[in-house]
Amino acid sequence: MRRAKNLTYFCNSKLHCTLMASTFSSATIAHRYNTVNFCNTFLKKSLIPTNSLLRFHSRTLRQQISAIKTVSFKIHCISSKDSSQDNIFSGKSFPATNDVPFVSYFSIFSQFGIKRLESATAVLLIFIQISSPLPFHNLELDESFISPANAVLYSPDTKVPRTGELALRKAIPANPNMKAIQDSLEEISYLLRIPQRKPYGTMEGNVKKAIKIAKDEKESIFNSMPTDLKEKGSALYTSLLEGKGGLQSLLNSIKEKDPDRVSVGLASSLDTIAELELLQAPGLSFLLPGQYLKYPRLAGRGTVEFTVEKADGSTFSQVAGAEPKNQATIQVVIDGYSTPLTAGNFAKLVLDGAYDGVKLNTVNQAILSANEENSNGYSVPLELMPSGQFEPLYKSKLSIQDGELPVLPLSVYGAVAMAHSDISEEDSSPFQFFFYLYDKRNAGLGGLSFDEGQFSVFGYTTVGRDVLPQIKTGDIIRSAKLVEGQDRLILPAEN
Repeated sequence: MRRAKNLTYFCNSKLHCTLMASTFSSATIAHRYNTVNFCNTFLKKSLIPTNSLLRFHSRTLRQQISAIKTVSFKIHCISSKDSSQDNIFSGKSFPATNDVPFVSYFSIFSQFGIKRLESATAVLLIFIQISSPLPFHNLELDESFISPANAVLYSPDTKVPRTGELALRKAIPANPNMKAIQDSLEEISYLLRIPQRKPYGTMEGNVKKAIKIAKDEKESIFNSMPTDLKEKGSALYTSLLEGKGGLQSLLNSIKEKDPDRVSVGLASSLDTIAELELLQAPGLSFLLPGQYLKYPRLAGRGTVEFTVEKADGSTFSQVAGAEPKNQATIQVVIDGYSTPLTAGNFAKLVLDGAYDGVKLNTVNQAILSANEENSNGYSVPLELMPSGQFEPLYKSKLSIQDGELPVLPLSVYGAVAMAHSDISEEDSSPFQFFFYLYDKRNAGLGGLSFDEGQFSVFGYTTVGRDVLPQIKTGDIIRSAKLVEGQDRLILPAEN
């Protein structure tokens, strides 16, 4: 038997009560005095998202109750399965089932009318939250009952990666034990955001859990590495446990309750974990469909460095003390683990010098490269890997409303994605890409971009994010170089 969750309320002087119902609950609030009934019914609809706002408001009730000495409240909390509209609106009692709805009766004796009524309503709703078990252990649910994405979009706690570094770490197909260590530490990042009294005890437990996994599963961790990389892996493993920026140092910072040192130590440990995971993932963890072997593909990670130049003779703002220049550097890590075709095509274009001298255009929340019709790029299919899956989907957008979220989300400042093909949105442009300037003020209720799941995101800006907002229409990509990852780029055989 489960209890109602997220059942909260507030009342003001106008008797405006707001009830936050749980995902599967309905509520009926009836007010009865003398021979007059006031009944407001809130029926939970299957497509209303989690924490749906259900409201009861009566202006006339205040005037009519002000002189009443005794008021009785009756609240039914039932499952949606049993919430028959006929029964609710007819005022009849609910049908008896094996799961008998909980009914709470509360009498209020008032000498001062509405003020006492408001206070008693508050007490009543608290009582309901604490003691009302909702009967849905026999509830038969199907996919049409609730849309998972509605819960995602309306939940402020949605743990979608908000930085490129975090998204790239999560995308590495590494050993499950390394992922368990990573997940334990990533949670500390969220705990550090809690203001004032931070849960250092929970953080300490997370680090100790990570240390235990690292020690107990050492053999498994190294067995996932190629033989020629184990020596480098051993050095990283030792650094992770005992190094200056390792787990033991992080544990000491947590015990001292120093949030700044915890943040720095956490970043260092996560960087080391990412390096270890990359050693465990020397190539793709899935086989590409045969029809796509004709495209270039990137079997891992690569780094592209752009040199961007101001076209109007102005300069880029630099860090304090640096000399202003009309050129700036941007580095992008491209990910072939999740988007091998898209990243492979982009890497080949960079090697061919296709982006040297290309103009940039600033549009709403994006910096778009000019389209070159005579480019040698491949019109690769739209390529998106959903979270929890092991291979990408092709020619298919993700349905955020059905709970599908990509491994590489667009809702990150500095995300890099291919534009759509001019011919079909099922394909990416063979050449045109854009930097996405995510702004949570223009995002959906869960902080997700309205275009999430619609474009092939293949990388993130890791250096030069401060340069992006300074780019204006007409500025030029003076050069683009593949500075890392050329050995992982697989080109199709020439016919």
